[in-house]
Amino acid sequence: MSSALRIQVLGCSGSIAAGCRTTAFLLDEHTLIDAGTGVGDLTLEQMVAIDDILVSHSHLDHVLAIPLLADSVMRRRLQQPERGPIRVHALPATLHALRTHLFNGDLWPDFTALPSRDWPILSLHEIAVGQRLTLGRGERARTVRVLPAAHTVPAVGFAVETTTGLWVYTGDTGPNPALWTALSGQRIAHLVIETAFADEERALAEVSGHHAPGTLAAELKRLDGAVTVHITHPKPGEAEAVIAQIHAVERRHHVALLQAGQVFSL
Repeated sequence: MSSALRIQVLGCSGSIAAGCRTTAFLLDEHTLIDAGTGVGDLTLEQMVAIDDILVSHSHLDHVLAIPLLADSVMRRRLQQPERGPIRVHALPATLHALRTHLFNGDLWPDFTALPSRDWPILSLHEIAVGQRLTLGRGERARTVRVLPAAHTVPAVGFAVETTTGLWVYTGDTGPNPALWTALSGQRIAHLVIETAFADEERALAEVSGHHAPGTLAAELKRLDGAVTVHITHPKPGEAEAVIAQIHAVERRHHVALLQAGQVFSL
């Protein structure tokens, strides 16, 4: 029987400012879901414990901690060769972007070949929508489903299976019929969904592949029953306006702002 699942919110902002960290979640002790600036609040020992990173898409606010994490932990992990590289799981297009634009020797050293090609600190692994991944071992093994997302670049969300239902993280997405098809008939314990802009910037939300409160409310009508909904990814300084606009149009579900430091125990 699996032990209780713990998910800690390290960052849930759409950009940075004092007290704002970009998207990252710590699943138990050994897995990151996205790797934004919130990863920087982990201790070095916590960073060394990371074995897997699930990446929703290639945008900087979701991946920028990966190269810094690799650099920080390399010397410690070299002392634990039995653990192997940190495994980065993402769509093929996302991995291509990381190889081409990040780990290219110009913007950052290629940690998929350092300290050596025979023993890199990072390894890259392709995933696909609809896939189920098993991470961890024994009673700490977790099953994570790869969900469709609708963004300006190829993107996915993730659903972690628990005994009380799915913990769903949509990733960055605008209106996304395929997501609700994938979740149809599923028991959802928590839904973490983005709303990056207020309604007065709805045109910007649409062109950039994000939600505003009006489009979010239309999407939530597709959910069965009443679900606990957590809003992530608002821009710094705009969170209160975003949640007020959501509450004005959404009454069926319990909707609240996600908070950095918040912990889900399932």
